[in-house]
Amino acid sequence: MTFVYHDGGRAEAGYKGKTGDCVCRAICIASGRPYKEVYDRLAEGNAKQRKSKHTGKRSRSARNGIYTTRKWFKDYMKELGFTWTPTMTIGSGCKVHLRADELPSGRLLCRVTRHYCAVIDGVIHDTYDCSRKGSRCVYGYWSR
Repeated sequence: MTFVYHDGGRAEAGYKGKTGDCVCRAICIASGRPYKEVYDRLAEGNAKQRKSKHTGKRSRSARNGIYTTRKWFKDYMKELGFTWTPTMTIGSGCKVHLRADELPSGRLLCRVTRHYCAVIDGVIHDTYDCSRKGSRCVYGYWSR
């Protein structure tokens, strides 16, 4: 799969350094929305989510990860016009890999192990090539 370096507009928005904001970057790239707008919305969702026994209350930041299984996150993605497609179920094994021939064309946010990346028409747009030479398993993707 081809790889193109893209920080989602993070540097342009005035943010410096590297951080764990892959969800924010992927949403910016796939949706075309400004980094600051997406970051603020994700940070707000993180701050407002209730504490559970598996997740503590988060700070008002989106730099250290987003709980993408929360209802507020799914509602936000639907608001942006994305639809979730699972590609793996419990016990099924990996059926779809991060490869152009195994993913549909269009603008996708692919969920892989501990990471989200944007894939546009078979090209990975991220800060590094996360495909593991086509062997990385895709758990599901948001498409528009």
